[in-house]
Amino acid sequence: MVKEVIMSTNEVKGRPYKGQYPQLGARCYVDPSAVIVGDIQIGDDSSIWPLVAARGDVNHIRIGARTNIQDGSVLHVTRTGPDDPHGYPLLIGDDVTVGHHCMLHGCVVGNRILVGMSAVVMDGAVVEDDVIIGAGSLVPPGKRLQSGYLYVGSPVKKARELTGEERDFLQKSAANYVYLKDEYLKEAQS
Repeated sequence: MVKEVIMSTNEVKGRPYKGQYPQLGARCYVDPSAVIVGDIQIGDDSSIWPLVAARGDVNHIRIGARTNIQDGSVLHVTRTGPDDPHGYPLLIGDDVTVGHHCMLHGCVVGNRILVGMSAVVMDGAVVEDDVIIGAGSLVPPGKRLQSGYLYVGSPVKKARELTGEERDFLQKSAANYVYLKDEYLKEAQS
């Protein structure tokens, strides 16, 4: 049973909600202890690690390619309503590293992002491409984080521009998790 849960190409995994199952791209890894429910699409070569909870029930979740959601993180959305006919889906781009124990709720996270451990990103927040959010930071509702900067604190403040080395690290971090999930998939097949 474990091998079936964690191996994927385009197989349907996770739990349905109102007839919608999570959809996985090619070569994804979803740990058997993760819970993914409802309207979720996960891009190629992405990984969902132990004890992640992702609920695409009252809106949708979209996760790009080569993105990793690390242990104990929670992904959720907000429902539509009279004041907001669209609600807030959760949109996560390509080559994103979401550290351990993060909360992403109804926000937009661009490409090549590092969300530090235990960070929280709230409803309506937008994180542009090439950003690092420091561990333990809080991104308040509706806040926009400009591309190319490190943000830290609760609530977050722009700390400084990213160095070239840090920008390179964003891609390397995602690539390291692609390699790691490939190792997990190989082990599951043996």
